Amino acid sequence: MMNSTQFTSFILAGYSDSGHLKYLYFIIITVLYVSIVFVNTVLIVVICMERSLHEPMYLFLCSLFVNELYGSTALFPALMTNLVSDDHTVSSVCCYLQIFVLYTYGTTEFINLAVMSYDRYLAICYPLQYNVIMTPNRVCTLICVIWLYSFVKFSIQLSLTIRLRLCGNVIDKVYCDNYLVVKLACSTSDTTVNNIYGLCDIALSVPVPLITIVFSYIKILIICLKSSMETRQKAFSTCTPHLASLFNFSFGCFLTLLQSRFDRPMRNVPTLLHTILSVYYLMCQPLLNPIVYGLRMAKIRQACKNILPVSLYPKT
Repeated sequence: MMNSTQFTSFILAGYSDSGHLKYLYFIIITVLYVSIVFVNTVLIVVICMERSLHEPMYLFLCSLFVNELYGSTALFPALMTNLVSDDHTVSSVCCYLQIFVLYTYGTTEFINLAVMSYDRYLAICYPLQYNVIMTPNRVCTLICVIWLYSFVKFSIQLSLTIRLRLCGNVIDKVYCDNYLVVKLACSTSDTTVNNIYGLCDIALSVPVPLITIVFSYIKILIICLKSSMETRQKAFSTCTPHLASLFNFSFGCFLTLLQSRFDRPMRNVPTLLHTILSVYYLMCQPLLNPIVYGLRMAKIRQACKNILPVSLYPKT
């Protein structure tokens, strides 16, 4: 029987001694974080201020950009601090808080993207009924449900993790991860409820949004094949950023899952590459979304030109 201890902190073992290079990494991470905060904040302000963007698609985008700020703020400040510090311990409270934010970020992102795909399906396949179906009140309700579901769902999962008796406090990552904390439990029998709830959560949170996305794009494809070239171009211009965001997020989640659940194949991967892959979806997604939507969507580009000072808007 292993001895259990009530740990008050965790040690993040994903950081390696990089010497003076850690200051270079710190500068890169800082620039990346400032860029994420700037571009997402700008687009949130533009959507809120420009009345022509008070449409369902752009309101869902605003929710997406808020989520990017929410998720990146849970990772970057802690990452920047730990990069230049020799002490990589984090208090249990801060660790569990980071776990909560990062996991709710992921759930909110995926469901938000699923709802956006359904919104595109309604707009392209039912243009005449679209404004009747997607009323402002219904859009606000959907956004609230997305966030509330993510918070409630993971609050239960985190409470199951906090109750566990742990026989270690070393997390082999640069940030706190729920699955790795559960692996520190003294007895596998203690984690039975966690595993059952986790499987139920996956069965509900992955197939339902995935089916919605696949269904929506199959319907959009069928309509496009039967429609004029103008309709195809319009559908392509609005769906391309969404698909790029969706594929990038899915790829990042796949990398994270691969590292957490199948650690043996990743042991031969260089430490720096292993770290980059572990934070890929938390770093690239918050920067990719505002870029692809800001550059690809004409109404957002025009709204930025109308609201932002000329010196802040890139010349095209």
